[in-house]
Amino acid sequence: MTVHVLILCTHNSARSVLAEGMLNHWAQRLGLEVQAHSAGSAPSGRVNPSALAALAAAGVDTAGFHSKSWDAFSGPDAPPLSLAITVCDSAAGEACPVFHGAPAKVHWGYPDPSNAEGDDAKRQAFELTRQAIGYRMLQLLALPLATMDRVALQAAATEIGAR
Repeated sequence: MTVHVLILCTHNSARSVLAEGMLNHWAQRLGLEVQAHSAGSAPSGRVNPSALAALAAAGVDTAGFHSKSWDAFSGPDAPPLSLAITVCDSAAGEACPVFHGAPAKVHWGYPDPSNAEGDDAKRQAFELTRQAIGYRMLQLLALPLATMDRVALQAAATEIGAR
């Protein structure tokens, strides 16, 4: 059974896309049945090119990424979610819709790398954010996700976010 994880950020253009890419990349490399998705409350309609560049530089396939609304994960056709992770403070403060699967919810905040000034600073900010997110995703994938109940997953994911 595939474990579905939704990563949320308001515009679904940078941090949530980095997280989706890293979680799917590591899950595939490790042979785990985990599928990441990303979405936002007010999607920008485009993925930040710097996010795609950071993922591509790390060997992550960037085909198919697009900015989408979190509403796509609240209907009956949505995958049953086990975990929803907010990665920006504004999304963490918003009232989320009721997601299919009633997932555990945690907040792992990261500064917005899009705010960096200058090409080199922006490239570095995206790479550092990708690395930080990737590290937490590896910790998440070390958990027995398929056998954890909602309460245990909530506690374990919260602990990962506190590190």
